[in-house]
Amino acid sequence: MTTSERFVGSAQRRTDGRKKVTGTAPYAGEFTTTGLLHGAVVNAAIARGSIRSIDIAAAEAVPGVVRVFTHENRPDEAWFTSAFKDMVAPDGTPLRPLRDARVFYSGQPISLVVAEDFETATYAASLVHVAYEVTPHQTDLTAARHDAFDPDEGEGDIVRGSAENALATAPVSIDRNYRIAIEHHNPMEPHATTTVVEADGRLTVYDKTQGARNSYDVVVNVFGLPEDRVQVLSPFVGGAFGSGLRPQYQLFLSVMAALVLERSVRVTLTRDQMFTFGYRPDTLQRVALGAEADGKLKAVIHDALAGTSRYEDFTETVVDWSGLLYQCDDVRLAHRLAKIDTVTPMDMRAPGGATGMYAIETAMDELACELGMDPLELRLKNYAERDQNEDKPFSSKQLKECYRQGAERFGWSRRRPEPRSVREGSDLVGFGMATGSWEAMLFPTSARATLLPDGSLEVATATADIGTGTYTILAQIAADALGLPMDRVKVAIGDSSLPKAFVEGGSATAASAGSAILKACQELKEALLTAARRIDGSPLANVGLEQVVFSSGSIRRAADESEAVSLEALAAANGNAPLSVEIDNSPSDSPYSSYSHSAVFAEVRVDAEIGMPRVTRIVSAVAAGRIINPQTARSQIMGGVVFGMGQALHEEAVIDHALGRFMTHHLADYHIPAHADVADIDVLFVEEHDEAVNPLGVKGVGEIGVAGTGAAIGNAIYNATGVRVRELPITVDKILAGWTR
Repeated sequence: MTTSERFVGSAQRRTDGRKKVTGTAPYAGEFTTTGLLHGAVVNAAIARGSIRSIDIAAAEAVPGVVRVFTHENRPDEAWFTSAFKDMVAPDGTPLRPLRDARVFYSGQPISLVVAEDFETATYAASLVHVAYEVTPHQTDLTAARHDAFDPDEGEGDIVRGSAENALATAPVSIDRNYRIAIEHHNPMEPHATTTVVEADGRLTVYDKTQGARNSYDVVVNVFGLPEDRVQVLSPFVGGAFGSGLRPQYQLFLSVMAALVLERSVRVTLTRDQMFTFGYRPDTLQRVALGAEADGKLKAVIHDALAGTSRYEDFTETVVDWSGLLYQCDDVRLAHRLAKIDTVTPMDMRAPGGATGMYAIETAMDELACELGMDPLELRLKNYAERDQNEDKPFSSKQLKECYRQGAERFGWSRRRPEPRSVREGSDLVGFGMATGSWEAMLFPTSARATLLPDGSLEVATATADIGTGTYTILAQIAADALGLPMDRVKVAIGDSSLPKAFVEGGSATAASAGSAILKACQELKEALLTAARRIDGSPLANVGLEQVVFSSGSIRRAADESEAVSLEALAAANGNAPLSVEIDNSPSDSPYSSYSHSAVFAEVRVDAEIGMPRVTRIVSAVAAGRIINPQTARSQIMGGVVFGMGQALHEEAVIDHALGRFMTHHLADYHIPAHADVADIDVLFVEEHDEAVNPLGVKGVGEIGVAGTGAAIGNAIYNATGVRVRELPITVDKILAGWTR
């Protein structure tokens, strides 16, 4: 059966847009109830050691304070570490807030003050006095590198051929070191949890999360609660970018306090406290490339060393991209970790990819300079037609078209290869480019499709919308499947009681949740046709699914669409009871390797006197399979590009290693791109059909906008100034230092 597509592939306004712009979309820290209490967190002031004593008397004496929780008076919780592990927890032991006197990092939550209002709780928290037993700490990755270890014991390394020998004999080679500063998440909405104790004792937990089911599992397991006594809701998320993949500590503290006090409790993290949980890790990288005189790669070596906490081994996919992007038979890729005294790092938009592709794409630009080749020509010379890492063909790959269309749109042919050769007024102007890639993943997801009594459709799955437009694209998919207008489709997500879904992340939600919704709708169509056949005098009594179409709110005989049964009539025939189908959808093994790809072109201007860099133009050409909604997808790419600009020019979390503490812990010191920093971002989607990646043919666009952007900007700065900065962010002082050498 074929159904004409009306919404998928077309630009549609966000179904939740009005709520967002009118301020009526409720967020985790905004839900309220009678008698709601407020919690303020006290954070550790040392990087490593233990609490010798904690004096809470002054805080408890403040009028309006209800309770002060510490490790000395916390309630019992699950004993086994496994209870604290969430869906995406790395190896090791998750942080257990208020577990004991040990301090693992500066900023660790060590006390919760609960009061009748937020202001009182905050003031009382300032009166909690803590004496510490200090242990020597190490927060400097460079100093800790001597104790680096392999978390996979070599099994994660990629080795083919003999890269060292090939590098030694290559006619042209480079060997460079790169580094990216630690980046912290700063979504508009800070993390918050509101735990409501219902009249019957059940808990309704409103949490900022990228997976309501993930938070639900942790709450149930940690506190030993019956599954039917807890519900986690997260209908709207004000940006997350990976910060909500794992439950943050305010969830534990809010639920703990609510259970003990038998009252509803909200815990909201301050902007400063947003710097007290995971971050994009500090990573030292070495990339060595060898090539023939014509640019053909002979050797690729990429080593990475990243920091992780004392208690967990967080690992990203950093080096694999160097073995994926370009054809080369002699490759060695290795990733190592070093323990430092910080909180465990965590995923941040394009985790590992934004880090690794910055290094390899900068190195490719440096190799092009050594060869005297155009950087785009070098990439085309080494274009990979097959995933050599997995030894699989690509399910689709339109990267060459990204290169072609992006270069044409940008005007790459006007690039002058000699640095400092273009000057306009007081500005040096440079062009740079880079390749981006991101894996197209599919996670197990369950979904439900229900015909409601009024003939409308509800589709449901426990996935999240973290601001990407999930509500809208799921409505588009369902509307097309059942032949309904979008305003006749209700999308239910962000609720742990709905059919299970993995966390929203990895640019996999459109594929995972979308495919599950599509499958549920397809099975519902079969059920609806069966019901339509049973109606007395039905014009569809003897037809099969392949002989009907769903359109205009009816099931119609394809040969004569005037012969139809409306969905309203079906609902009435079913006694106005909902007719529902629920399915599980899991990925199967694929013989293909699936990735989104991009070509990023950047124009920068650098003030020739003071060295101030500005990005004036970006073209991002993206091949990401089928684009469900070009309008929301374009916004995703633009947001990713801004993320890449932040990485390249602005974001830097600075640690005082003497104190083991982040000194840039608010937006006055930790700079993120503002409107004035963002100029023209041109997004173009390259047509790409992929029958193998998933039933919808989509690949996801959340991460691909970041990948390659930082390198393209850095390469453009080199073209403008002749200064090669190999440590992000690229700031004025680094450019000026390059001029003086």
